[in-house]
Amino acid sequence: MSGLVVVGVDGSASGMAAVEAAAREAGWRGADLRLVHAFIWPAMHVQLGPSPLGPPEGGLRNMVERLLTEAEERARSLAPEVDISRAVVPGEPLTVLQAQSRAADLVVVGSRGMGSFVGLMVGSTAVHLAAHGRCPVLVVREEGEVTGPIVVGVDGSSAGAGAIAFAFTEAALRGVDIVALHAWTTWNAPMPAPQDEAVPYANEPEALAAQEGRLLSEALAGYQETYPGVSVKHEVVHGGTREALIEASRKAQLLVVGARGRGGFAGLLLGSVSQAMLHHAHCPVAVVRSPDNSR
Repeated sequence: MSGLVVVGVDGSASGMAAVEAAAREAGWRGADLRLVHAFIWPAMHVQLGPSPLGPPEGGLRNMVERLLTEAEERARSLAPEVDISRAVVPGEPLTVLQAQSRAADLVVVGSRGMGSFVGLMVGSTAVHLAAHGRCPVLVVREEGEVTGPIVVGVDGSSAGAGAIAFAFTEAALRGVDIVALHAWTTWNAPMPAPQDEAVPYANEPEALAAQEGRLLSEALAGYQETYPGVSVKHEVVHGGTREALIEASRKAQLLVVGARGRGGFAGLLLGSVSQAMLHHAHCPVAVVRSPDNSR
């Protein structure tokens, strides 16, 4: 395989966790790794070089170089075979990384950066990229590497198909299993056709559950033939989607969701379920936009 993995570097603990995850991803994919720092200070018209009264290694520009050097050393220790490049791009992180996503196969960011407000679970850069990035976005916290299967949320929508494909690719690269989870309630499940036309709202018991099980099987059809080495567990949950995915993430090494799914409002680039996962999941979260909206 080949391609490009981009990771945002900002010097935070969350950002370094993102560097480690990006290095592993690049190694698994046989891809290049680009370390990107959004250098906002030139726009502030402040001195970038060392102060005449300070040490020659001081100054904002030297600080950025040290951040990138540390990040590159960490990445090389985890994936020595990966071709690593560095880029210092003037601008603020949101627009810089969004532009980088146009050429990338995956963008990796920390859940919170140096500019995040205390108390926020996920910073604005991560949420913005999940909504506007032109490729899948992996959001990593600094708790360290976790084990377990890959959990993918399946809702049967065309917008969610990209998340399923991404999950199978990741599972094959990592050599792990998939838990394909579909949650439903009587409020979000389409009613099956009535068994008796004379009683249009009557259905056999468990008719909705059976229909939702078929929806999950149909959404996964073909993937196991393409990825015969990936074992998949079908899990149909009668309950809220957010709660079910958050609970499943406790034992997962990665949670994959679509940017928007069934029931999403037109015009919204990031659905409520995706946002909830970014804030509350217990493992790294990959948000995948549908092919029609990603490039």
